[in-house]
Amino acid sequence: MKKTLFFTAVALIVALTSCGKKEAALSGAGATFPAPFYNIVFKEYAKTGTNVSYGAIGSGGGIRSLKDKTVDFGATDVFLSDSELQEMGADIIHIPTALGGVVLSYNLPDVKNLKLTAELISDIYRGKITNWNDPKLKELNPDITFPDKKITPVYRSDGSGTTSVFSEYMTKVNEAWKSEIGEGKSLKFPAGIAAKGNPGVAGIVVETEGSIGYIGSEYALALNMSTALLQNSAGNFVAADSKSISASANVDIPADTRVVITNSPNPEAYPISTFTWIIAYKEQAYNNRAEEQAQALKSLLSYIISPEGQEIATKTHYAPLPAVAVEKTKALIESMTYNGQQVSVNSQQ
Repeated sequence: MKKTLFFTAVALIVALTSCGKKEAALSGAGATFPAPFYNIVFKEYAKTGTNVSYGAIGSGGGIRSLKDKTVDFGATDVFLSDSELQEMGADIIHIPTALGGVVLSYNLPDVKNLKLTAELISDIYRGKITNWNDPKLKELNPDITFPDKKITPVYRSDGSGTTSVFSEYMTKVNEAWKSEIGEGKSLKFPAGIAAKGNPGVAGIVVETEGSIGYIGSEYALALNMSTALLQNSAGNFVAADSKSISASANVDIPADTRVVITNSPNPEAYPISTFTWIIAYKEQAYNNRAEEQAQALKSLLSYIISPEGQEIATKTHYAPLPAVAVEKTKALIESMTYNGQQVSVNSQQ
């Protein structure tokens, strides 16, 4: 009996020890734009024994959560400005994880290959064009028979990197938008209805005939939603796909990876393209964090930018990082420290 109890106790200790090894966990929050990619890449990474939870609450929420130190990492579709970096209290690294586009998705069952310019988009969201059979739309799209139907613009209600990327582009190319709506994560739109997150905007567009909304390209592709061809800086009307989004990234990428790629001069580029980033503190020894947390985060980031991680990005309708971005991102990951010492690779990974 004593022998049985001894082996039972040993088995219990071994089981608890094994569970402890598998209970390493990371948490993140932020952008809804990359959520379809993150949901799968984090699930695959969990097979190493480190679970990753992610709250898709919008880029603004992700930045606040990291600043409050309630998560291990944040996620954002717009890099932090110099002033925002100062407010974080310590050095932040930006880890680009993939590229995507912001598309104008619309619900007009019999309309295909809709062409839009920045001027028309501005007129729609500023309430100047209110019906689909407007002469300006018909002039640009002479082969389309538009219905006599009200346009319902849809926009984000939450602090959103998608809104920031979209409005940065519009502010750059359209004076009326710049003066009346402007640029930012949260904006006051003169017309339309609001929805939370990319899934919220996509849901309203799918359910509302006559609607149009700006969403991450991956949502439109996954849901087979109609999206407009947008006029780029070369005057070409381009659809958002892996090739046209990647063409936008053919730019000089700084060491900190904070770069805007909207309105690319490349004639093949989709005009509203962006990197999406995970942000983290460079020095990981804060808030009594264990060194194992820093090791796990470094391993996670390395996995995301690895060929395996980038293949997942492609499968979930994102464009993978160009080689130059991967190399600069590796250097940023290697710069992470714990008590001033370089973070070593987690032996569990």
